[in-house]
Amino acid sequence: MTQKSVPVAKAIADRIERLILDGGLAPDEKIPSERQLSLRMGVSRSIVREALHELHGRGVIETHHGRGSFVAHIVPEPGLESPLMRLFTGHPRTLYDLLEVREQLEGQAALLAAQRANARDLHRITKAYDAMQAADPLTNAGLDHAFHLAIVEASHNPVLVHVLDSLKSLMLMSVQASVANLSPREAFKKQIDKHHRKIYQAIMKGQPLAAQRAASAHVRHVCDSLREIEQSEHHIIRTGIATT
Repeated sequence: MTQKSVPVAKAIADRIERLILDGGLAPDEKIPSERQLSLRMGVSRSIVREALHELHGRGVIETHHGRGSFVAHIVPEPGLESPLMRLFTGHPRTLYDLLEVREQLEGQAALLAAQRANARDLHRITKAYDAMQAADPLTNAGLDHAFHLAIVEASHNPVLVHVLDSLKSLMLMSVQASVANLSPREAFKKQIDKHHRKIYQAIMKGQPLAAQRAASAHVRHVCDSLREIEQSEHHIIRTGIATT
């Protein structure tokens, strides 16, 4: 690395970092190849290589031999043995605590997505929505979660993206609980489908407040419905969290 190339490589590293901050690249997403970045940024591949090395040193990207470089999890996800995960597996009420957090954060994510989503984001959201709608409603927790994740990434708020990414396993658990308890009950399922459709349409039409209201109402409905079932039947399925 020459002295002259150092500031150039640092400038390229800063540009790639801004791309991640702007939401152009999400956690776990593969960084474009050295050749693609070289053409895109108008510098040599050696400069790009130095820039990627700089980002690796900052902890912004992770490089896997033979696979390439990927956006790192800037806010680490708690491990299975972490105190937070133990709280969730050991205390039934924490499912509702998580849904309270989801109501606020996903409402804000939907609002921002309706304001900021670009053509690429809208394509991803549409693809996720269509896949979720086409799947078996009793086994589509992963696709349901992917739909909400696509909206979060379209918010182009890196703090929100990485905070929710750090709660990914817990978020999926709450979606699994929703699907396991509500999808088999036709009235609840119809309401969930209606909420998903409202969220999707509001974002597609660029209606921030409508998107926020629909997303918040959706999570609030899930929370209230689970409480209702638990109170009447003294039991709900806490898939991946705990059983009572």
